[in-house]
Amino acid sequence: MAGAFLLCSVLFLCAIAARTGTVANEQPQQQRRQVTVTFVNELPNAQIDLYWENRETGGRKFEGTIDPRGGFLRVDTYDGHEFSYEIESDGERHYFQPKGFAVLLGSTHCIQVRCDVTTYSRKSSDTFNILVKPYWSQRGASRFLELVRSGYYDGVALNRVVPGFLTQFGIAADPTVRNHWGKLAIVDDFPFDDIPFQPGYLSFAGSGIDSRTTEIFIVMPGVGQEQLDYFGENSWETPFGLLEGNVEESALTKIYSGYGDMPPWGKGPESSRIYDEDGYTTYLPNAFSLLDYIERCYVVDEVDIDIEEEL
Repeated sequence: MAGAFLLCSVLFLCAIAARTGTVANEQPQQQRRQVTVTFVNELPNAQIDLYWENRETGGRKFEGTIDPRGGFLRVDTYDGHEFSYEIESDGERHYFQPKGFAVLLGSTHCIQVRCDVTTYSRKSSDTFNILVKPYWSQRGASRFLELVRSGYYDGVALNRVVPGFLTQFGIAADPTVRNHWGKLAIVDDFPFDDIPFQPGYLSFAGSGIDSRTTEIFIVMPGVGQEQLDYFGENSWETPFGLLEGNVEESALTKIYSGYGDMPPWGKGPESSRIYDEDGYTTYLPNAFSLLDYIERCYVVDEVDIDIEEEL
């Protein structure tokens, strides 16, 4: 898990396929722009051997082995250079030209994350099943998975719940943890495609270009088309996943929403106050005692792996 943690400082429905065979850029190397690319392996248990493809000679050069679950490799290369890797489970070699950041998943197009949440003001509990779609928003999806694996969202308040609009969360309960990750913004993504927002879609919230850190919003059921069209107008709002199943019957509709939006639009919690040292110890329990919380988030296919490693 150390590789997944270090990634913080350097910084995908399942039918959308990854690119497997682009034509190489034929410009002379000296005319191309030199870039550093971060390659991230998001598979649960398979290492990936990464290669640079030399289309002029037909050969390939071994770049390195990348560990699973957020392991990464940084490579200095040039725009238009092609890379490849092969995964034993799908028996296919995958070719691609990266743009600064590349998630490696082979023929896998979504990763399931499960979040156990309280409902009805912590009187009951339910589950979010999230299908993370890395090819939609590669940096965003990878950062979300990194945070999930680190336990960042465990105990986090669902602090902004507005029916017909959104549910927002992502301010860690531990002040040291939230202050650490709050300084590690990631740059905006090159969207895989123009993917319109729908109820149940997830995106990072932000305050400007390259401002995404930890806060997430989920589009609520019942949102109007005008608002749906507005989501994504900002470069930092790129969907990276969606809730599985019928959103109108999901746990989203069972989370306490009586406080309304945050000021000045409602009487809900102020995000800036939650970030204070006493945000979770005094502010939320005293002024917003009916809020619901995330109890735990985890990558479903990695649960057994984590247990084996502990043993």
